[in-house]
Amino acid sequence: MRSRIAILILLVAAAVVGRAQGNHVRFATVVDGDTIPLYYLTEISIVSDGSLLTPDEIRKNKKLIRNVRLMLPYAKEGRRRLDKLELEISQLPKKQRKAAIKQAEQDLLDEYKGELSKYTFQQGLVLIKLIDRETGRTSYAIVDELRGKLRAGVYQTFARLFGYNLKTHFDPQHDAHDNLIDRIARSIELGRI
Repeated sequence: MRSRIAILILLVAAAVVGRAQGNHVRFATVVDGDTIPLYYLTEISIVSDGSLLTPDEIRKNKKLIRNVRLMLPYAKEGRRRLDKLELEISQLPKKQRKAAIKQAEQDLLDEYKGELSKYTFQQGLVLIKLIDRETGRTSYAIVDELRGKLRAGVYQTFARLFGYNLKTHFDPQHDAHDNLIDRIARSIELGRI
């Protein structure tokens, strides 16, 4: 009985200390008779200064920085919605899955069609790259997976008529322009520009 009370006191004390330090106790474990609280720490990113933009690069690429800054929230929202949709449809039967995908597509069109139509051609190219960066899949592959090859082909045909290519890959390792876009996006995400 005394050991249970001691464990309870330790957990309460750890929770109080954790809150005072800005951490939250989630679990505790007992190792060799000692109760050890487990903390979830805030995730941090460690990047070298060489992977961020230099002041000279910022000066030379102001237009691209502006385009990435405008399109990055759309790409992040797209990834968030895609993850949510894939989670929702994974448990639905095929017929309901198709209806849910069509409804999600219609919702996106209703919400963003007017807003996205005001952006320039170059901003559209950046958005296609950023969608691949965020999701790890090309825009064509996403449409192919969700709506099928026929719909993906139709979208690709219309995109090609306007000078876009939905099959464009984001490859910062081998493409200097993609590397610059990636470094700009990381700098924006870290609040450096």
